[in-house]
Amino acid sequence: MKKMTPQEIEERLDQLEGWDYADDAIQTTFEFENFKETFSIMTRIAFECEAQNHHPEWSNVYKTLTIRLSTHDAGGVTEKDFKLAATIENIVESE
Repeated sequence: MKKMTPQEIEERLDQLEGWDYADDAIQTTFEFENFKETFSIMTRIAFECEAQNHHPEWSNVYKTLTIRLSTHDAGGVTEKDFKLAATIENIVESE
């Protein structure tokens, strides 16, 4: 998978509300109603990550979920990251 240029990444980020580019990754933070809702969404995301064979760096504190996506094999952001980001957005929006 080809690593995207910073310009390509910034252009694609226009399609993802709330996502930023920093330190060779795209990242965002979500805040939910409570821990239970956050963990439920994380579980749904985890199944999709397995299906796509792409796994985020993420952290959860109470009702806040922070996600960073980067394709480690490529040394930065690739199309694979944007595909997973769109999937994550669809999961969050469906709740």
